[in-house]
Amino acid sequence: MTTPASGDAAEAGRIEFSTTDSERAIAYFNDVYRTSLRITGARDGHLYRHSRVGGGSFAINNVRVPLHIGVRRDPLDALIIVQIGVGRIEREYGGVSERFLTGDVFVDSVPGVPATMRMLGVDAQTVMLDLGVLAQVAAVSPARGAGPIRLTSFRPRSALAGLQWQRTVTLLREVLENSEASAQPLIRGSAARMLAATVLTTFPNTAIIDPTAQDRRDATSTTVRRAIAFIEQHPHADISVADIAAAANVSIRAVQFAFRRQLDTTPMAYLRAVRLDRAHNDLLATDPGRGETVTGIAARWGFFSSSRFAAQYRRTYGVSPGHTLRT
Repeated sequence: MTTPASGDAAEAGRIEFSTTDSERAIAYFNDVYRTSLRITGARDGHLYRHSRVGGGSFAINNVRVPLHIGVRRDPLDALIIVQIGVGRIEREYGGVSERFLTGDVFVDSVPGVPATMRMLGVDAQTVMLDLGVLAQVAAVSPARGAGPIRLTSFRPRSALAGLQWQRTVTLLREVLENSEASAQPLIRGSAARMLAATVLTTFPNTAIIDPTAQDRRDATSTTVRRAIAFIEQHPHADISVADIAAAANVSIRAVQFAFRRQLDTTPMAYLRAVRLDRAHNDLLATDPGRGETVTGIAARWGFFSSSRFAAQYRRTYGVSPGHTLRT
């Protein structure tokens, strides 16, 4: 079965594609990965398969290329990370040749550099992430004059880091495959930022995370008050720490440092607490006979894990969210 690909490679929703027509497969891959692929060795009669679940600013894909093919690819405008399930990929990228085998996790693409690859009987998972989300999470301060975030290694920091990457992607795939949860903008925004944060903890990079002297001077109670006012006015919106910092008229690191200094928490943790309170109010006000569920209310307020929502709710209110909904 084939569903036409969207022009936006990470558009929310699911795409399934399979064909034995090599030209059709190449055209599809060019579209879905937003690049120009020059492929050698592709032949008709072999199954090419691709599936995708999209979260707006990121997408999780599974791709099967059964043959031994060569690929020359133009530079991409997104970050792509691969986990090989079966097969081997040999790649020349920025003058460096590397080989990746079954089970390996690696950065397949960063912007601005073309790549040449040989794919030998590959069945793999690829994750595509817009760079703007990565920059938000990395908390680059414009006042510091930092450039774009750059990954300094294409391989995870450690085997444990690679395993955590796989676990995060598995969790986010489950979220995107839940139509009730994935329909919520807050869920998609939170999931994208979780993915970006996992990229930065998995792969060595140039992100600057320590506050500057100016950031420390800006980390005042006034900054916190401005940030809290913005958060409490916009808990329903898909806001990031960058939005909160802009509302407080300081850098991202300054608002983060201010919350740690003044409240012993983070801006995003405070936002989650406000959303938990809004979910609590909805549970209190909802008539169970109307068909509302704990999962639906949690998703509406950006909580994509029902179990984590329930645990946080019980710690805060002393009862389960289901108990609140029923009373």
